[in-house]
Amino acid sequence: MKFAIGAAKVLDEALDRTRADVVLIVDDVPDNLAVLHDALDESGYTVLVATSGEAAIARAGQALPDIVLLDAMMPGLDGFEVARRLKANSATAHIPIIFMTGLTETEHLEAALAAGGVDYVTKPIKPREVMARMGVHLRSARLARQTRNALDAFGYASITVRASDGRITWQTSLARSLLQTWFAGEMAALPGRAPQAIVDWLRRHLQDAVRQIEPPRLSREDGARRLTVRLHRQTGDTEADDAGGEWLIVMREESDAAAIAAIGIAFTLTAREAEVLYWVSKGKINRDIADIVGASPATVKKHLERVYMKLGVETRTAASAMALGRLRQIQPQAEG
Repeated sequence: MKFAIGAAKVLDEALDRTRADVVLIVDDVPDNLAVLHDALDESGYTVLVATSGEAAIARAGQALPDIVLLDAMMPGLDGFEVARRLKANSATAHIPIIFMTGLTETEHLEAALAAGGVDYVTKPIKPREVMARMGVHLRSARLARQTRNALDAFGYASITVRASDGRITWQTSLARSLLQTWFAGEMAALPGRAPQAIVDWLRRHLQDAVRQIEPPRLSREDGARRLTVRLHRQTGDTEADDAGGEWLIVMREESDAAAIAAIGIAFTLTAREAEVLYWVSKGKINRDIADIVGASPATVKKHLERVYMKLGVETRTAASAMALGRLRQIQPQAEG
């Protein structure tokens, strides 16, 4: 049987989404799913297998598969509890779960969906049906991932929050940093949950959001810094309703440091190069910039030359224009 060998062989490859979608199959009797495993493998998927609930949680956390096919009834940690734990972890909460079950009673199917499953298939498993269902949910997950990546590229910080319980089901590294900076006490007291101010704001405006009316933005100030929070859109496979759903929320910190970090991300610059370009966009001369960053004017000039090369420009004016253009995208009120 090639399940264990295949799982070990592709473990390091599982994070490379350029090759294939990664599927984690969870079943305590994997021999029963040999036909499904082979069909997925032949269709170009990278297939991982776990034979217990504990192993499934560990492997999902390590490999972050694109989708999980989960047996509902297993000894020890059953599929329902596995799903609940995966959805409770912000690192794995975004992964769609399709339950595989021999149970067709309504209460069992409802339990599968309540635990976090997006769909279910009944045993005996029919590979073509499973792949058709997978295709739908993978496309939805891929679209959500592309949206998040696009937001990151423009220096935004984004999180996905489940309105029913306030749990964060996905977040970027920048979002994690902002939450720790602005809501340190709450994040430590209730790990994995959005700050209460954000949860209350989301729930207060949920009906407008369902009707696609953008609610007023939430803001918090600390001296010269300001955090703004806005609702982007609903995500996931669930139907929009007044009681819950998952929502993509975008945060932005307005400060010199935040703008410099955003410029660095946008133009793939080092931290010092981004800092120099930012102050150039503010009209500062090299001598002024040197005083601000604690370097010599000659060093500032060298950084600026590298910035010109990376931006594909030849003049200070052209570099400044590009920086201002990007700043206006990420901070509409930014002034030259």
